[in-house]
Amino acid sequence: MKNNHHTRITLQTLNTSSTTGILSFAAQRLRCSLGRGGIKSIKREGDGATPRCIMPLLWVYYRPDRLSRPKTRLPTYPLNPAMGWCDDPYDANYNKPVPWPYTASAEHLWRDDHIYDLIVVLGFNILPNKKHCGSAIFWHLSREDFSPTAGCIAIKKNEMIKLLEKCSLKTKVAVC
Repeated sequence: MKNNHHTRITLQTLNTSSTTGILSFAAQRLRCSLGRGGIKSIKREGDGATPRCIMPLLWVYYRPDRLSRPKTRLPTYPLNPAMGWCDDPYDANYNKPVPWPYTASAEHLWRDDHIYDLIVVLGFNILPNKKHCGSAIFWHLSREDFSPTAGCIAIKKNEMIKLLEKCSLKTKVAVC
């Protein structure tokens, strides 16, 4: 049986200060948003940069009140209003999912806008976890105007849904 699940998504820009890029996967080339700090080889907490590295796709979160569970070979979990992600480098749960509200600084994953209706958690600074090296690096939905992210990668919803069908735990994002 032929394996149609590709293993590499490549993200390229014309320069490291760019806040948009082209995400290539198989024969597809899609516009994406990047961090307001461009792309950096040395990522630091709060710099707004998308890390230049190769990251595995770990799991998917989705808003069940806004869309159906996406078809994918990745582990998939519904979001709920009590979910957050710790971005406090001094906290023991730095760069991990946490309950919301949380005592330390944390991002609320249940947002009023739609950019977190679908989130792929990328394997950046998770295992091992290094303090101050960046947190909450996700692949999520873009805003209509493709405005910059806080360091994540973002594409249009319909494109994300189609790409997730071809993704598995073997898929990695290479930011060049």
